[in-house]
Amino acid sequence: MSLTGAKKLFNEGMMTTGLNVVAAILTIGFGLFGFLAPAFTAASLDLAPTDSNMGLSEMRASVGGLFVVTGAVVLLLNNPMGYVMLGVVYAGAALGRFVSVVLDNPPLVKALTFGGIELVLALWLILANFNKAT
Repeated sequence: MSLTGAKKLFNEGMMTTGLNVVAAILTIGFGLFGFLAPAFTAASLDLAPTDSNMGLSEMRASVGGLFVVTGAVVLLLNNPMGYVMLGVVYAGAALGRFVSVVLDNPPLVKALTFGGIELVLALWLILANFNKAT
């Protein structure tokens, strides 16, 4: 594909639409880990079990179902404002992650990796879709 062809695809929104769909599918994928494998997700996030299974319930809800349903609805609506709002969700996650780096001293590489992914998704989804949504 020539540079002119690539510009045409981007200008027509095909690239934006494709990357939006990829971001929504990633959201569903991230959520499925928490929803279907809460113990694995908790261990990946360095969360330790207690004498209660409430932590698994929280993984399925806030790390799992919330992201699965949000990603699925954004795909179904296929509306720029939906993608902007998904970006806002990721912006909130990135903000919390970076505040945690300052206040909580988590494992830096892991926190910055997750926070970086969240920040990139937030920036893409908001910046690529906001003007189309207003």
